[in-house]
Amino acid sequence: MRRHPGALVTKAWHQYRFHNVWLLPAPPSAVYAELARAADYPAWWPQVREVRAVDEGSGTARFRSYLPYDLEVTARAVRQDPEAGVLEIAMSGDLVGWARWTITSVSGMGGGRRVRGMRGGPYGAEGGGTRAEFDQWVEARKPLLRLFALPCRPLFTANHALMMRAGCRGLRKRLRRGLDEA
Repeated sequence: MRRHPGALVTKAWHQYRFHNVWLLPAPPSAVYAELARAADYPAWWPQVREVRAVDEGSGTARFRSYLPYDLEVTARAVRQDPEAGVLEIAMSGDLVGWARWTITSVSGMGGGRRVRGMRGGPYGAEGGGTRAEFDQWVEARKPLLRLFALPCRPLFTANHALMMRAGCRGLRKRLRRGLDEA
């Protein structure tokens, strides 16, 4: 059976570990700034339906990708380190676990090959850009996800992959608009 990119095998059927890489045509500082503003995610990431701040370091979010169920989580900032390019949260609710973005600069993105969504210019395929790595470990607590964890695991991981792909496209578009305005 073929695994979806970014989905890693875990021991329990209702636990998931994901790893995704986004190559973005913008400087790391711009990417970090956008990813640090979780309240703005619904503006560019279609599957992030709602984000509400609880206090300065935490908030709630509601996600819905292509499968017909919502996930609601409370996220608490664990690490926000612009110098290291790290954003990390702890989650509770329908998903319990953690998620982390690691932002790094890359030069000559693509290494001579075309990278989807990259164009020439100061942060295009030849000039460099940003590598945003997303790592996540979660345990599904939503009863529906636990009930169908075994037979639907491939669907759940594909749903996550589609959500991440849409998020990358949305952020690329948002960053491109921001660079055009600068």
